[in-house]
Formats: sequence, structure tokens, C-alpha cells
Amino acid sequence: MTDIEFPKQSPEQTVLIARVRRMMLIAGLTTAIALGAVFIAIGYRLFHSGGSVVTTADITAALPKGARVASTAVAGDQLVVTLDIGGATEIRTFDAKTLKPIGRLKFVNEP
Repeated sequence: MTDIEFPKQSPEQTVLIARVRRMMLIAGLTTAIALGAVFIAIGYRLFHSGGSVVTTADITAALPKGARVASTAVAGDQLVVTLDIGGATEIRTFDAKTLKPIGRLKFVNEP
């Protein structure tokens, strides 16, 4: 192969090449920092993703004497149980994940 000789660079060209190298170094470092931040965020989400564990619990809810379950439903993160207690209707809500009582709504007939 033959050696190719490049002409001598002028001082302006040397300054321009140094400036381009500096800008490429800044762009490369910025890209590396951005990729590192993305990989850190992905790793954090993978290793700290709580809440996907399913647990089972055996819970017994005591109903008043003579009560019967009229219906059940799921509304978002809540379990809704409708009870018929001696002619009066009562709605009890529970957290669907923990099954802890959230609220109680009673309906009674006026005399």
C-alpha cells in the first residue's frame, strides 16, 4: 500500500479540530450519563417492585344472629358484602388485599 500524505494543518484548522473533539467528548459523556441513569432506574424498578406478592388469609367474619349474605361484589380495591339482617339491609366494605373492614352502611325501614 502507498502512504497518503496529508497537507500540513493551519493553526485555524488545529483549533477547529480541537473544538470538535471537545464537543464530541462532551456529547459522549452526556450520553453515557443518560444511559447509566436509565439502567439504574430499570434496575431499581426490577429489584424494588413490591406489591406483586399474593398472600392468602383465613378470616372469619361474625354476622349478627339471623343475618344472611344477600350479595357480594368487588368495586376497585374493595370487597362489598350486602347483608339482610331481619328485614334491614346493611352493606359492609372490606379492603380486598388485607380483608380489613373499611366501612358499614345500614338501611332501616321507617315506622
